[in-house]
Amino acid sequence: MARPQNLATRLKCRRRADDPMAIYDRLPPEVRHWLHGAKLPWSPRSARAIWVKAQRAGLSPEDTLARLERAEARTLAKDAATRAI
Repeated sequence: MARPQNLATRLKCRRRADDPMAIYDRLPPEVRHWLHGAKLPWSPRSARAIWVKAQRAGLSPEDTLARLERAEARTLAKDAATRAI
């Protein structure tokens, strides 16, 4: 059976002491929808941190989602570099 797309990474996974589902449930619907289609296994905490920081900076929801996309693209590029080694 093939691995789901968002689990195919060599990046380190981190354990958290908090309840990720409780954090996920409190996320705005736009972020939850974005996480559903994300290419990497984002933690709800990481996505929330980017969302909160962007909202405090006065970004629109669309601009905030674009910021999440850019963060994911940077992480994918970093993962590609580690695979090339």
